[in-house]
Amino acid sequence: MTGSDLETRRKRAYFMSWHRGTREMDLLIGTFADRHLASLTPEQLERYEALLQVPDATLYAWITGLEDPTPEHDTDLLRWLCNQRIDPVNG
Repeated sequence: MTGSDLETRRKRAYFMSWHRGTREMDLLIGTFADRHLASLTPEQLERYEALLQVPDATLYAWITGLEDPTPEHDTDLLRWLCNQRIDPVNG
């Protein structure tokens, strides 16, 4: 994979992070992308891209602890996302 391929994937993931469908998920996922997307390894980016394919309601339930994630999505990336703290005033 070339550097430009990785950058294209990051840009696509960033867009998808901020255009989830619900404002709550835009803030949760988009803020994570703002903070961490540029530093993800290619392997982490792959896991992140898989999370972006999960429907909002399901991913929200996993992040908020209402439901346990499926084994294939229970990764370091999801745990990192779940442990993120968002300051409602400062982002």
